[in-house]
Amino acid sequence: MSITTQINVAGYDSPIGKISLASVGGRLVHLDFEGNENRLKTIQNRRFKNIEWVESQNAGASAPVSIISWLDAYFAGEAGVLPMDDITMIGTEFQKSVWDALVSIPCGKSVSYAQLASELGNPKAVRAVARANALNPVSIIVPCHRVIGSNGTLTGYAGGLERKAWLLDHEAGILAKAA
Repeated sequence: MSITTQINVAGYDSPIGKISLASVGGRLVHLDFEGNENRLKTIQNRRFKNIEWVESQNAGASAPVSIISWLDAYFAGEAGVLPMDDITMIGTEFQKSVWDALVSIPCGKSVSYAQLASELGNPKAVRAVARANALNPVSIIVPCHRVIGSNGTLTGYAGGLERKAWLLDHEAGILAKAA
């Protein structure tokens, strides 16, 4: 007999579009922009087997309160402590090391894929870092949008480059407000 994993999914309204929040056992496993449902299901089907998808109209029913509170504060222009205790990140050890490095990038700052690979002790792993970045299941909170091209250009963001630019501009405003 196989065990079924229930993944609860609900939408969260943000200034840059509806965000899908997916949780398992009261912990966030995925945060992505609506319209990326195929990405959500592809990533989570690799991590969980026998999934029962449960849709809800109430984001609070599908994500921990700390996640909703953090998102509310973030979009209101406040940089808060990341609610990592209420997130489950499932991936390879390398992916987790990249995601941990993403969390260490301060709000309002950005790094290149090459810088991130160097910080991880493997400067030749730029493509692997980019791939792990692309597979980040908890966008915004684990700030993959803060990684840019070596020449300063915005590259690769599952939510779209317009949203990436918005997030970086928004965070620059948060940083300026805090100074």
